[in-house]
Amino acid sequence: MAKLGPTPDAISTLLANPSPGRSSPIPEIVVQVVDLNLKGSRYMFTASDGKMRLKATLNSTMSSDVISGKIQNLGLIRVLDYTVNDIPNKPEKYMIVTNCEMVSPALAMEIKSEVSEDEVKGEQVGIILKPKHEMVTKSAAQIMHEQNANMAPAARMAMTRRVHHPIVSLNPYQGNWTIKVRVTNKGTMRTYSNARGQGCVFNVELTDEDGTEIRATMFNEAAKKFYEKFQLGKVYYVSKGALKVANKKFSTVKNDYEMTLNENSEVDEVSNEEAFVPETKFDFIPIDMLGPHVNSKVLVDVIGVVTNVSPTMSIRRKSDNENIPKRDITIADESKKVVVVSLWNDLATGVGQELLDIADQSPVVAIKSLKVGDYQGVSLSTVSRSSIFVNPDLPEAHRLKSWYDSEGKEVSMAPVGSGMSPSANSGAWSMYSDRISLSYLKDNPSLGEDKPVFFIVKAYISSIKPDQTLWYRACKMCNKKVTESLDGGFWCEGCQKNAEECSLRYILVARAMDATSEVYLSVFNNEAERIIGCSADELDKLRSEEHNLYEVKLKQATWVPHLFRVSVSQNEYNNEKRQRITARAAAPLDFAAESKFLLEEISKMKAS
Repeated sequence: MAKLGPTPDAISTLLANPSPGRSSPIPEIVVQVVDLNLKGSRYMFTASDGKMRLKATLNSTMSSDVISGKIQNLGLIRVLDYTVNDIPNKPEKYMIVTNCEMVSPALAMEIKSEVSEDEVKGEQVGIILKPKHEMVTKSAAQIMHEQNANMAPAARMAMTRRVHHPIVSLNPYQGNWTIKVRVTNKGTMRTYSNARGQGCVFNVELTDEDGTEIRATMFNEAAKKFYEKFQLGKVYYVSKGALKVANKKFSTVKNDYEMTLNENSEVDEVSNEEAFVPETKFDFIPIDMLGPHVNSKVLVDVIGVVTNVSPTMSIRRKSDNENIPKRDITIADESKKVVVVSLWNDLATGVGQELLDIADQSPVVAIKSLKVGDYQGVSLSTVSRSSIFVNPDLPEAHRLKSWYDSEGKEVSMAPVGSGMSPSANSGAWSMYSDRISLSYLKDNPSLGEDKPVFFIVKAYISSIKPDQTLWYRACKMCNKKVTESLDGGFWCEGCQKNAEECSLRYILVARAMDATSEVYLSVFNNEAERIIGCSADELDKLRSEEHNLYEVKLKQATWVPHLFRVSVSQNEYNNEKRQRITARAAAPLDFAAESKFLLEEISKMKAS
């Protein structure tokens, strides 16, 4: 029994006998497999005997041996049949291996020999190899056990390694493949109902070491099987999935294909080997630059300091009347703007509770894949594929935290949806785009019939009736309506608790007018505070103490020019459809910007 690694001078033997005949026996040739990788439909590698190297390729019929792990990178193989050919226009040669057998799984490293007297005598460091006829008489399990016993710990660890494909090489027509990927995004488990019954579904985003992403979706039994298995940030071997052309309408992952895993798919966590680290990639949008993304299909990433966390609320979903948890957090960044982020489902009860517990520490959050809505001008909301990272180890997070601790917490922050700059350079959606007159709303009564539509109008508040209900009693935590409790205090249905105090929030109707027409405008708290100039609590106190001053305060709010972003929808009242016009954002008129806007409009009129 000889103590060998690769056969001494194996490459020289192969080069000296490039095309062995069928009648003559092939000498014992054992080489080490180095740099094994998939190119096209074939696996390429470099054959090494420790002293010389030779480029080689495996016959396509042997791909299954690589996928099954019989042939491994850094392992030893016995070459049973081959051909050595010239590389055109190059002095190099390459070998096509048409038949081989495994001698050893992956070793700890590539075996290299130096030219020395020891080498000439054939004394090389390696593992104990059985003679060819002895190996045939033993089972694979026995051979592996004996080889494993002779290996160093690092070599035994390497046995767990599997050859894997890069994601970019996958296609729907490829059968056997294995990918090594990190879970960089994990969606929530969702339920659905269709003609075939009810079911559940969730998806993950997987990234390989090259940074290529792919989305994998699991339904029903597969979803239940793998939901707990897939953990955000961990690395897995994934195989036996199916690929199809990605539906870009429902996926924003940059890949032409998407993957479906069923209950027979294999997902194994990578252990006992070095795992690559494709970190989650962010494309942060500053809070004051969110405007152009309002109601866009594009999802955004943001980073900010948490300044407020609400308790969990229960929202009844209209589609199925199911109650789902929601929590709002407010974040700020160096633009000195704040925005509300609504967390839904598991994010509300999980990481949302974590943020509530550490809210006094002003944590930094990096949030990936948020939808930008128009509530209160601009708002953010999580979707099924959103993920939140608390106090991430990112340069942006450290810089933001340093700024907030040194000066940010003392700065007055304004909501990003209020008073947006009309400058095109600001990046915000402009109060000077989609401008219409009020007569346009009156002349088009069917506006908003299918879904709300949005416009910008310049108008004056001509009157606010002082005898209308201007506000409602609201919970101080969630802003929902409260009712007086029989035991005293105020009951909040959203928070499911009783509070000793409540606050007042505006909900009023004002008459708005421009040079062409007038409309009734529904106004909510934030916009009403900017129009009237005080909170509902302050106005209520004024009404109870000095009623004359109360009416004066309302009159002072009239005949002041404002820019409004309004939504137009259809409401049914007494079996009659009516327009409902709601102020979604309000900003005082910037006369310099308005003059510039009017001059540009005049230029357009002259040009036409």
